[in-house]
Amino acid sequence: MPDKPNILVVGSINMDLAIHSPRLPEPGETLRGSGFLSTPGGKGANQAVAVARMGGDCHLIGCVGDDDFGHNFISHLSDEGIDVRSVDISDRRRTGVAMIVVDSLGENTIVLDSGANLQVNADDHIFPNVDLFEAADVVVLQLELPLLVVRAAIDFARRHGCKVILDPAPVPRFLPSEMYRVDVLSPNIVEARQLTDQTTAEDRVDKIVALELIARGARAVAVKLGHRGTLVVSDEGIFERIGPYQVEVVDTTAAGDAYTGALAVALGQGKDIATAGTIACAAGALACRQIGAQSAIPDADDVRALMRDQPK
Repeated sequence: MPDKPNILVVGSINMDLAIHSPRLPEPGETLRGSGFLSTPGGKGANQAVAVARMGGDCHLIGCVGDDDFGHNFISHLSDEGIDVRSVDISDRRRTGVAMIVVDSLGENTIVLDSGANLQVNADDHIFPNVDLFEAADVVVLQLELPLLVVRAAIDFARRHGCKVILDPAPVPRFLPSEMYRVDVLSPNIVEARQLTDQTTAEDRVDKIVALELIARGARAVAVKLGHRGTLVVSDEGIFERIGPYQVEVVDTTAAGDAYTGALAVALGQGKDIATAGTIACAAGALACRQIGAQSAIPDADDVRALMRDQPK
């Protein structure tokens, strides 16, 4: 397998407007915040940046608006080494925006206006990009695009022999059964419990949840457990609970996306799911060290250094 695998990300592109607050506000409450930042984000774009920084050859399919956010975004992604030829500019909708509040513990709440992301469709963005799917070692998807597009991309990727990673966020009211049938499903534990209707917050439930997702068709499940590390389960009997990497947590906004991008590169390099999950866990931890999404995503050298300092 290649050291620099070809990774195709089909996903959302949003501008993140983030502010720090001592705590998350109650309904109707106004709090004084600080540290406002306007930074590039969106789960698709974040994961593309993570792929590029981890050493993958990354191509991105998506859509931005014909506005300052959109044009600046394309320049920024290009500077990261991401192929953005398949990122369209819409004159019908503005670039997607996410409003983020981060509390003193690094936890966050997010409100999203999808904007131009809703313009992405199979006929214009999936089927015409057959060359990208033919060349891809791994296709990475999330659920900030319309479900019909994600479903079409999963089918198209399977048809062309690509490994498929689905980060099922945000969790929809109903996820069609065929969308579970991917090579790796990569939810965080809250999303995993939502998908399986589990409400118990006990550690022993992690395995039950993961096995339920395997039963629904995923070949492997990599569950992000936050401060508890990660859990990797496969339909071949692999069960690995990987402890957390210790870092100072400032903002968890892009941790899951750093995890998924690193997971894609490691799998594209031919690493087994447990090793890939360990690498992804380190990348996710490092992304918690500063406020912001893409500005916080680590590169491969940082990840290797953390794994060397805190061996598992």
